Amino acid sequence: MDQHKTTEAGRRFAAVLVTADSMGRPVLGPPGIPADRLRILREAFSKTMTDPQFQEEVKKRNYEFDPVSGEEIERLAKEATTQPPDIIDRLKKVLGN
Repeated sequence: MDQHKTTEAGRRFAAVLVTADSMGRPVLGPPGIPADRLRILREAFSKTMTDPQFQEEVKKRNYEFDPVSGEEIERLAKEATTQPPDIIDRLKKVLGN
C-alpha cells in the first residue's frame, strides 16, 4: 500500500475486508464474560494449541493449523467494527448490502 500511496481510508477499507480471513474460525462466547473466566478460557485455548499431542493429531489429520490468540481476535474485531461511516458505507456497497 505504501508503494501505491494508498489513502488512510483505502487502508482502513482493505483492513476490514481481510479481517475475517485473519480470524480463521474464532471461538466466541457471550458478551459480558467476567474477566477472570475469559482469562481462564484464553489460557486453556493457548495451552491446547501448544500441546504436543494436540499438534501431533493436527499433523496426522493434515489440518491447516495457524491459531490466533483471543487477544488478537479481540483486537481485529475492534478494529473492524470501529470504522468511520464512510468506510462502512463503502463496505456495504462492495458487499452488496
